[in-house]
Amino acid sequence: VQVFDDEGKDVTPHPLFRSDPNAVISRPGELLASSAYFGATGSGTYGSSSTSISNTSTTESILDEMVEPGSRRGTTVSLSDVQGSKEEIKEEPTKEDLDRRVDIYLTETETIWILDMPSVAVSVESEDAGRILERNRIYADICKNRPGNDRFVEKMMQTINGAAKNKEVQCEQIIMEDKGMTVTSWDLYDSFNALEIKPMSKAEGSGATAGRSSRPHTTKEHDQTTSASSDRGSTSSSTMISESSVLARNHEEEECHSQAILTSEKFQQDLFFMERILMENIFQPKLAAYRQFPVLIDADVTSDTSGTVAAMKEAKQKEHGKEKNDKEEQKEAFIDPSILSDVNKMLEEIAPPRLERLWSYTCDLTNGHSVSSMAWSKVNPDLLAVGYGAFDFKEQKKGLACCWSLKNPMWPERIFRCEHGVTALDFSMASPNLLAVGMYNGSVAIYNVRSCDDAALLDSSESSNKHTGPVWQLRWVEQDRSGTGDGKTERLICISADGRVTEWLVHKRLDCTDLMKIKRTESKKKRLPGEKERKSEALISQQAAGMCFDFHPKDTNFYLAGTEEGHIHKCSCSSSEQFLETYRGHKGPVYKVAWNPFSTDMFLSCSADWSIILWHQDSQTPLLTFSSTAAVVYDIMWSPKSSFIFATAKESRVEIWDLSVSTLDPVISYFASPREKFTSVLFATNTDCLLVGDSKGEVGVFELQNLAAPNSNKVRPIR
Repeated sequence: VQVFDDEGKDVTPHPLFRSDPNAVISRPGELLASSAYFGATGSGTYGSSSTSISNTSTTESILDEMVEPGSRRGTTVSLSDVQGSKEEIKEEPTKEDLDRRVDIYLTETETIWILDMPSVAVSVESEDAGRILERNRIYADICKNRPGNDRFVEKMMQTINGAAKNKEVQCEQIIMEDKGMTVTSWDLYDSFNALEIKPMSKAEGSGATAGRSSRPHTTKEHDQTTSASSDRGSTSSSTMISESSVLARNHEEEECHSQAILTSEKFQQDLFFMERILMENIFQPKLAAYRQFPVLIDADVTSDTSGTVAAMKEAKQKEHGKEKNDKEEQKEAFIDPSILSDVNKMLEEIAPPRLERLWSYTCDLTNGHSVSSMAWSKVNPDLLAVGYGAFDFKEQKKGLACCWSLKNPMWPERIFRCEHGVTALDFSMASPNLLAVGMYNGSVAIYNVRSCDDAALLDSSESSNKHTGPVWQLRWVEQDRSGTGDGKTERLICISADGRVTEWLVHKRLDCTDLMKIKRTESKKKRLPGEKERKSEALISQQAAGMCFDFHPKDTNFYLAGTEEGHIHKCSCSSSEQFLETYRGHKGPVYKVAWNPFSTDMFLSCSADWSIILWHQDSQTPLLTFSSTAAVVYDIMWSPKSSFIFATAKESRVEIWDLSVSTLDPVISYFASPREKFTSVLFATNTDCLLVGDSKGEVGVFELQNLAAPNSNKVRPIR
C-alpha cells in the first residue's frame, strides 16, 4: 500500500532501521557484505528531495556507480533484498545489478530533554492524590494555628543598598623607554666565558714571545703566517679582557644600587609597616583575646581550631547515640530560650578557672637565656622590657635586655647587649624613654629606648661607690619631698649582694649614696632548761647580702628589705643605721617581698625554703604560710585588680592563689614542661592576663579564664 499527497508525492511511512552492532565486518574483497558499511544515502521517490550523508567515501562512490540516474524513479529495494543477495554479490555483478536502485533510510535519535518542568497539580484519580490531600490539610491547620502561637515568629528586614561611589587615583606619569642592542653569536660566547678566562701576566707573555723568536723559520711564507696569527691572538685576548672588565664594572654598579635601596630610610619604613600588617593578621585572634575584644573570624578561612572543635563535637555525638540525641532535641524544643541563657551563665560560673596560653615572646636571639626580670612601661602598656641572665655563678654569660611590643610578638623592638647577665630592670616614670638595667657584676646602666643605638646612655663603671656584688633588684621610686619644697622627685634605688641599699643620682654620670647597710642579725634561739650558753660564732662578714626590696605604696619613706639570711627588715630612708622592724619566719634566702596594693598593711614574701608567708606590718608573727609543693619560690606578685589574688613562680609550676576561695590550695596550677623552670611572673596592667618567664628564654602570655575577682578590695581580718 502506498500513500500519495495532493502533489503526487509518496508519503508512505517507512519502517525505522537500526544498524545491528553485532554485524560481521566485511573483508576487503567483499563490496557489500554488511549494511554497516553502506553510506547513508536517502532518496525520496516521485520527485522527492534527496539527502546524502556519507560515513565512508569509498562505499558512497561504489553506490553511485551501482545506481543509474534513469532507473531511480519508481524502483525500491528493501533491506531484506540486499541482505538476501549477499551470496550473489560475492560473484561478479551483472549490468542489471549495477543499474538497480538502492534506498537507505535515516533514523531518528533518542529525544533529549532540555527543560523538564514538573507539574504542580495532581489528578484526583492518581495514586498520590490521597497523600497530597492529607499534606495540604496539615499545612492549612498550621496556617490556621499560627497567629498567637509562641512557636512562630515573624521577622522583617530591610537591606540598604550601598550607594555607588566613583574613586579616582592620581599617580605620577609613567615614563617609557626603549633600549636595543645588537649582539652577535661570538659576543654571547665571549660574555659567558669571560669569567673563566684569566689574562696572561707580563712574564708569561715575554716568555712566549722569546720562545717564538728562537724557532728557526725556513721560508718567508711561514714567517708571514706566524705574524698574522699572533696579531689575531693578541686582538682577541684584548677584546675578551675589555669585555670582562666591563661586565665586572656593571656587576659592581648593580650591587651598589641594590645596596643603596636596601639601606634607604624609605625602604626600611615600608618594611616596618608591612611587618606590622602581617603581625596584625597573624595574631589578630590572640591579641583580641588579650585585650578582651570579640574575635573576628574570616568566613572564607577555616582555622585549625574550629576544625578540631567540630571533630570533637561529632565524636561526642557518635558516642552518645542517636536515641539520646533525639530525646535531648525533644526536651530542648519545649525549653524557654531565657532559661537556656541562664543555664549557660550558671555553667560558665561553675567552670573551673584556668590559664589559656595565647603566645610567647621568644626568638632565636633569646633561646638559652634565662628570664631574670620583667617590667612594663609606665606610659605605654603595650611595651614590655625583659632581662635575660642567669642567677647561678657557674652559668654566667653575656646578658640581654629586650623591649617587646604587642604589635610584634616574634621579634623585639630594641635589643641591648650587655657584657654580663642582666638581673634587674625597670622603666622610669618621669622619663619613660629611660630603662635602668642592673647586672650580675654589680654595674648599673641606663639605656635610651627611643634610640636604635644599643650603647648605654650612662654607666656606673666609673663610679667609685659601685656595687661589688650582683644587683638583685632595681626600681625607680617617686618620693614626696613637699616638706623641703622640692615636690615629687624620682630616684633610682638598688639592692645588691654586697649588703647595700643605694640611691643613684642621674646627672652627667651615675653616682650613688647608701640608704642602708644591712647588718647581720643573730638568730634568737631559746635555750632548754639546764643547757649551757653557747659561744657565738664569728661572722665572716658583718653585712648580710640583700636580695629584694619593696617601698610602701602610700608612704615611700618606708621600705622592706629581704636578705640572704631569711630575715625581712623594715627600714626608713631617714635612718641608715637602724632597722624599724625585723620579721623572722623564713629558713632560706628571701627572693621577693611585695606590699598589697589595696590593703597596705599586708605584704607577702617568698623564699628558697619552699614557703610563701603573709605578714602584717604590726606583727612579727606570720599570719598565713602557703606551701603547696616542695619547690623553690622565685617570684610573687599581687593582682592589680583584687586584694585576694596573687601569683607565684615556682620551679615546676605557676600558681594562682585566691584567698577569698581557699588558703590551703591554689585555684590554678600550670605545670612547666620537662627541663624547664619558671623564674618570674608579671600581671598585665589593663587586662586579665599573666606573663610568665622561664629558664629557656620564653615569656609566655596567659589569659586568666573563669577567675572572678571579689567585689571588696580590702583583705578581711584573719584570726
